[in-house]
Amino acid sequence: MSTPIWDHDTTTPTEDWVHRFTVGDDYEWDRLLLPYDVRASRAHAWGLRQIDVLSETEWTRIGGALDALLDAFDDGEVTVTPEDEDCHTVIERFVTEHAGTAGEKLHTGRSRNDQVLAALRLYLRDALATIGGQAAALADVLCELADRHPDVLMPGYTHLQRAMPSTAALWALGYAETLAGDLDALRHARRRINVSPLGSAAGYGVPVIDLPRTAVADRLGFRTVQTHATAVQLSRGKHELAVSHACTQVGATCNRLASDLVLFATAEFDFVDLPPEHCTGSSIMPQKQNPDVLELARAYHPRLAAEMQHLATGPSNLPGGYHRDLQLTKAAAMRSVEMTSDVLTALTEVARGVTFNPNQTRAACTPALLATQRALAQVAEGVPFRSAYQQAAAEDTAPGPIDPDAVLDAYETDGTPGQERPDLVRSQIDTHSDWTAAF
Repeated sequence: MSTPIWDHDTTTPTEDWVHRFTVGDDYEWDRLLLPYDVRASRAHAWGLRQIDVLSETEWTRIGGALDALLDAFDDGEVTVTPEDEDCHTVIERFVTEHAGTAGEKLHTGRSRNDQVLAALRLYLRDALATIGGQAAALADVLCELADRHPDVLMPGYTHLQRAMPSTAALWALGYAETLAGDLDALRHARRRINVSPLGSAAGYGVPVIDLPRTAVADRLGFRTVQTHATAVQLSRGKHELAVSHACTQVGATCNRLASDLVLFATAEFDFVDLPPEHCTGSSIMPQKQNPDVLELARAYHPRLAAEMQHLATGPSNLPGGYHRDLQLTKAAAMRSVEMTSDVLTALTEVARGVTFNPNQTRAACTPALLATQRALAQVAEGVPFRSAYQQAAAEDTAPGPIDPDAVLDAYETDGTPGQERPDLVRSQIDTHSDWTAAF
C-alpha cells in the first residue's frame, strides 16, 4: 500500500485493515468526482494566484498538469484506487509529479474537508440538472400519451374499487403534473447545495492567508459562499439530505406510475399494452411477458427512502466540526441521484411505447360509476345532497358500458374527464427550462 499523503510518521504505518475499513467504497465514488475536483482545484489555484501565493509561472504549470491529468483520466491511464484513498490524493500527487514545487503549493489554504464538498456540490449541481431534464422529459412523454388517447374513458379507482369515470388522458396528466411539482423540489435542492465551502478548510478557516473566497465561488458558478467556516461541516449531511429528499419525491411519483402500469397490463385489466422490447420473458413459461423494468422502477423508491433516512439520521448526535461519519453522506447522496436518473430513463422509455386499449377501458366503465353524477344532478334541481346520495345508492343500475359522450359532457372544469389541459402542464414544465438539462 502506498503511503497516504497525511502520514508523516512512517515508523508506525497504518494497518491494512484500517485502511480498507476507513476507505470502504469511497474511492469508487471519487472516480465520478475526480473531474469536478479538478475543476475546483483549478479555481482554487487561480485564487492562490490572485493573492500571489502562486506566481504566474506556477499557476501556468499547475493548469497544464491538471489538463494532463484529465486527459490521462479520460484515457483510462489514471484512476482512483483503494490505495489512493480518494481523488484528492490522486490530484495532488499527479500535479506535484508534473509541476514540481508548484504542485506542492496547490493544497495551500484548503483541507480535504472543503475540497470534497466543493467537488461533490459541483457534481450534484450537474446531476440535479440532468435529473430535472429527465423528469421534464418523462412528463412531456405523458403529455404526449394523453394527446394520443383523447376521450378514452376508463374507470377511476379508490381502494382499488371502481369509483368514478376517468380518462386515459386524465390518468397520464395527473402523473405529468405531479412530476412538474417534483421539479420544484429538485430546483430547491439544487439551489441549496450551490454554495461554496472553499476557504473553510478543515472547518475553522485559514489563518494568515486571505483567500478570495467570493471570487473563486463566482468562478465556479456557486451562487454564494458559506460565510462562517463552522457552518460548512454543520451543513454536511443536511445539504445532501435536501438532494436525497427531492430524489425520493421523484421516486415516489415513479413508483406509483410504474405500479399503475404493471396493474393495467395484467390480463385481468388489459387496459394497456407495454412495448415488448422493454419487457422480459420467463425461463420456463414461453407465453410470459414480464414487466420487469416497471417492477424494478417501482422497487427503487424504498431504496431512495433508505438513503434519505441515512442522511436524516447519520449525522445526528455528532458534535460540531468534522467527523469521519460524515464521509458516508457523500455516497448516500450520489447513490440517490444515480438511482433516480436510472429510474427516470427506464420509465420514459417504457411510457413512450405504452398504448391504451380503449375497448377494454370503456367496457370496464359500468353505470355504477355514474352514481355521484346522478346524485349531483338532483342537487342541481334543489335536492339536498345527502338525500340525493341516499337515493342514488338505492337505485338499481343496468349492466353494461356507458356512453362516453354522455359522461364527458357532464364535466366543465379544467382538469376533469374530457377537460384535460396538457398545455398547462407543459407550461409548468417550461418554467424550469432555465436550469434543467435538455433531453
